[in-house]
Amino acid sequence: MFLLKVISTVCILLQLWTIRTVSGVDNRTFPPNFKFGVATASYQVEGAWDEDGKGENIWDHLTHTTPDSIYDSSNGDIACDSYHKFDTDLDLLKELGVDFYRLSISWPRILPTGHIDGQINEAGVAYYEDIFTKLQENGIEAVVTLYHWDLPQPLQEDLGGWLNETIVDVYANYARLAFELFGDKVQYWVTFNEPYIVCQQGYESGGKAPAITKAPGIDLYTCAHVVLKSHAKAYHIYDSEYRATQKGKISIVLNTNWFEPASDDEKDLEAAERKRQFSFGWFANPIVHGNYPQVMIDRIGERSEKEGFDKSRLPEFTSEEIEDIKGTYDFIGVNHYSTSLVQWIEDYEIGEPSSIKDVSAEVYDDDSWETSASDWLKVVPWGIRKLTKWIKDNYNNPEIIITENGFSDTGDIDDPRRTNYYREYLSNLLEAIYDDEVNVTAYTAWSLMDNFEWFQGYSAKLGLYSVNFSDPDRPRTPKSSVKYYKTVLETRCLVDKCIE
Repeated sequence: MFLLKVISTVCILLQLWTIRTVSGVDNRTFPPNFKFGVATASYQVEGAWDEDGKGENIWDHLTHTTPDSIYDSSNGDIACDSYHKFDTDLDLLKELGVDFYRLSISWPRILPTGHIDGQINEAGVAYYEDIFTKLQENGIEAVVTLYHWDLPQPLQEDLGGWLNETIVDVYANYARLAFELFGDKVQYWVTFNEPYIVCQQGYESGGKAPAITKAPGIDLYTCAHVVLKSHAKAYHIYDSEYRATQKGKISIVLNTNWFEPASDDEKDLEAAERKRQFSFGWFANPIVHGNYPQVMIDRIGERSEKEGFDKSRLPEFTSEEIEDIKGTYDFIGVNHYSTSLVQWIEDYEIGEPSSIKDVSAEVYDDDSWETSASDWLKVVPWGIRKLTKWIKDNYNNPEIIITENGFSDTGDIDDPRRTNYYREYLSNLLEAIYDDEVNVTAYTAWSLMDNFEWFQGYSAKLGLYSVNFSDPDRPRTPKSSVKYYKTVLETRCLVDKCIE
């Protein structure tokens, strides 16, 4: 009898192994408490750029003054017109059956000047109050980002944006107002979306608004320093003044590719880890461990000295600031889309500073990887498993929420490649959860619908729902991937039949 039981068990295990290897997709169910959602951001979907008292933001300013900087010379003036069509969007959320909706507040929609001592725009407050009330009434949790790149233009013009430490208190006042107004209906707060992009592309490469490129190798580090202090201040305001009554969570969302060594050579391994620390670790290390990664401190300091600077281009935190920033997270939000290969190279010669020279690594894609409609997005599903395992091992095994993940195409209603992207990336997440014991608790598809994709305008489509931008009514049409994602949410399963 015992031998028969052993044989039976082995047969079952072989059968399950065969199912998983033949399909290539993990056939285990997601944990019962695992949550699924979708995401958008205010400038990308709302439109109504100057309606009902909203102030100008840096994307309004950039797209209106330099339209040629956008691929199709478009802007977010109308976008998906979600400002007037949230009830329609709510129907989409209900159709999908999501557990949560990640969205952002437009700072200048509630504070047109950016300052708390300016006039609070009641129409903007009412707009978000209506959204959060309706989400709550329909059992959909709100995951709310306070800053998703649309800084009030007056703060850019008058203060210099994120290069001026004065903005720390200005942002803190805005955060406190948001907690006070909406906190009873918001379960998760995000202080900043992708500060790496805010600082590296906003203040060095020019790839995002305000597209300032005046001081490479300097401004981006100043920006990050100010953003981290702003994040910490908002976290402590929520923690000390609102958490006890509102009982929510608050953290930050960081973006990164997985950076895979180009070979097993020790130099390539070191270069890949260095690249990880100069991207994800740049922000995660201060928040989790209390200071910038040592490799950043050492390399930027050494290069700064050789470049003739009196001190490092990387600002230093005081001991008090280190303690203030350390531990300011309830989870770590991760935006992840793709993977890159990293190869060691000789350090760049000393000359004009830049963050690329500080890292000194060759970053590239494998030609065999599946492409998308965006040159930065290659389909490499195993990267998400390696990334989340690396975060677990390096950052005290935090709760991880995948706050963005999605596929870019040209907008066909029949979109099997998007369905396959979700299936393959979610399969690797299941392996991370069960096999690597990574504490991933939620997954967010980007995006609910096609929208304004920054410098790509409307040329790249990442939505589950197609939006007809040539029709004034902006009708939404479900793509074929909607059916798949909806089924995953209903069954917590990626294939036709899962094991418990």
